[in-house]
Amino acid sequence: MSIERIIFSLLSLFLFGCEGADNELKDNFNKLQTVEYVDIDRFMGDWYVIANIPTFIEKRATNAIESYKLDSDGNINTEFTFYQDSPNGKLKRYNPKGFIFNKETNAEWRMQFIWPIKMPFLIIDLSDDYRYTVIGEPNRKYLWIMARNHKISDFDFDQITGNLHNVGYDTSLIRKVIQDW
Repeated sequence: MSIERIIFSLLSLFLFGCEGADNELKDNFNKLQTVEYVDIDRFMGDWYVIANIPTFIEKRATNAIESYKLDSDGNINTEFTFYQDSPNGKLKRYNPKGFIFNKETNAEWRMQFIWPIKMPFLIIDLSDDYRYTVIGEPNRKYLWIMARNHKISDFDFDQITGNLHNVGYDTSLIRKVIQDW
């Protein structure tokens, strides 16, 4: 196991706790609303990370892509890739496992980078045509704005960030991710 994964796992444990802390997480979920429903098959595939409030691993990420694939157990195989420091930098790859927590809406997941730690993953915005989505987490320390294309319109970006401000995110912390293809 790499030192990055060990550090990330320890940080995850500190920030989010183990799944045993679900009661506290459930209280926080009520404070940050998810979308009403996600067609999980339609949601699968590649999403370009347009902007985020990054974790320490992502602070120097460029050309970041999150890819989802539903497995036969109903869980989500995830591949997160990016190039560190520049589009020509070192390729980084992570493969967390996604678990759909709320099967009625498919909008509340847990992401597991290392057992037994499962981090909350909330789909809080999703365009009707599935061209962009926003992933949040209960304490609003992290955020991911993602799209099917490596660019989104300024209008969409401004609308998304305006909505995020309205639900309590500090939008001054949002950083655009270089997408240079």
